[in-house]
Parts: sequence; C-alpha cells; structure tokens
Amino acid sequence: MRIIRCLSLLITCGILSLPAPAPAQVAVGVSVHVGPPALPVYEQPLCPGAGYIWTPGYWAYGDDGYYWVPGTWVLAPQPSFLWTPGYWGWASGVYVWHAGYWGPHVGFYGGINYGFGYGGVGFAGGYWKHGEFFYNSAVSHVNVTVIHNTYSKTVIVNNVHTSFNGGEGGIRAHATAGEEAAAREHHIEATHEQVEHQHSASTNRSLLASENHGRPAIAATSRSGEFSGKGVVAAKSNSNGSRGTTHTSAEHTSTTHTATQHSNTAHSQNVSHTSSAHSNASHGQTTAHTESKSTPHPESKPHASSSGDRPKAAEKRPHR
Repeated sequence: MRIIRCLSLLITCGILSLPAPAPAQVAVGVSVHVGPPALPVYEQPLCPGAGYIWTPGYWAYGDDGYYWVPGTWVLAPQPSFLWTPGYWGWASGVYVWHAGYWGPHVGFYGGINYGFGYGGVGFAGGYWKHGEFFYNSAVSHVNVTVIHNTYSKTVIVNNVHTSFNGGEGGIRAHATAGEEAAAREHHIEATHEQVEHQHSASTNRSLLASENHGRPAIAATSRSGEFSGKGVVAAKSNSNGSRGTTHTSAEHTSTTHTATQHSNTAHSQNVSHTSSAHSNASHGQTTAHTESKSTPHPESKPHASSSGDRPKAAEKRPHR
C-alpha cells in the first residue's frame, strides 16, 4: 500500500513538472520575394440577398505562384461586422500577406484600391443599422426590387490598380490612428466559406497568374465557391501581369455616369482620375454628394450621410 502511494506521488510530481503548453502563435503570413500582379478590372456580380457583404478579389500565393481569388459576396458572421480586406505589404526585402478579418470597423488594408467601396481607406459600400445592412447602390450591384435597404451616395474613385503597399511602385499609405484602433478591436477571421473559396481558387489552374497573365476568366462570383454559371464575371481589361499598372475601363473612363447607366436613376456619379481627389495621396475615396431613399441615415453611421429622396429603380450597376 505504501509503495502504491509513493508511485502515485511520483506520477503526480512528474505531471506537475511538465512544461505548460505554449500559447497558440498568430501566423505572420506568407512572404514572397516577387510582388503580385496588378489588380484586374471587373464588374461586380449581383448581390444574392440581404446581409451579404462584398469581399474583393485578391492575389494569393501557392506552390505554382500567384493565383487569383475571385471577389465574392459573403454573409457577415454577425450583424454590425464589416470586412477588412487583406493586402500585400513590402517589409524587410519581401512581400508579406496581411490577412483580412471581420470586425465592427474597417481597419487598414494597405491603401489598396479594391473598388466597389474599398477605395483604399474605409468602406463606402454600405453600413449597418439596427441589425440590417444598407447598401450604397452607387458602388454596389444590388437589385432594389429585392433588397430595399439601399441608398445612393456618390463616391469619387481612382483608376490605380496597384496590388501592394510599400516597396518600389507600391502604394504609399500608412495606417491612421482610427485604423490602428480598429486593428485592436475584437476580430473574427475569415469564415469557413471564405477559406473554402480560396482553397477552390488554389486548385483552379486558370486562376494562376502564369496562365491568365493577370486577366482571370473568373474575376468575381455572386456566391463563394461557385466558379461557373451566370453569377461569374471575367476581368474586363488586360493587366499584362504588371505591378502598379494603371488600367482604363468603362468603369473609369467617363467623368459622369448618367441615368441611362443606372436604370433611370436620378443621380449622377463623378469619377476622378487624379490623386488630388484623395487625401494624403493614399488612393482612397472621397464622397461628393448624397441622395438617399426615404429611410434616414443615422447620425452615428460610419459611412453615409444624406438628404432628400431618390426614385425607385429596378436595378443599378455599380462602378468601381
């Protein structure tokens, strides 16, 4: 009996003397010596329903080099959360991927102009109010006969499609105090469907930059993981696989978008091509004027302020 007690004591002491498991380490991200191609130009597919948030496409890196992860609509993991896109940043001689995340505010994403409300700073594609998401139909492709929580607020954009921050030819932008604060808030990583969406893209050879030369045939999808069908759109113009290339498309060439381009919409949208329209040359976006539906915008909303009513429209095409 005494021997058994001694053995029990030795086992207990041995267990207590084992080192405690180390806390989980946060992944720094992928680092690459060659920068990503320029962002392709494409139209946004139709939003599949209320509560979906646009997550822009981006270049990821795998065993066979860079491959395009199509932009897609994703259900927010919880009300009030917005998506901060990931971005490539130059640091210590390599390009490092900073993963995106969900949070109550949009943080720093390298000043990259991903389009459709992500002009380099913040998000102008919509806002949350009382658990419902309101879409800015000036930059979001929504069917207003199906989704009624919409408003229209003009956003001045740029046609710079550089896909990385820092380094030679990269975007010169630094996080603001507000963006740094957003990075310290409670976050949720990419959802399961977002992870599966990227995995599917990594197995599709047509999405490799070496195959599509910066012009993927699947540039964006209405739903994550669906790479065929009417919800798929292709890149509009060839980026020639170059970094920091400026592209011209129908989304950027006209200075005023008329009502005929917005299905009888009563507003216009002005597009700027110069960095003077963006504060600190950070390639962000500036709102010019506002028109909204009958639902008033809350004073505390992060992205929109408006006055007046706008007529109903069957459907509106967004402009990056």
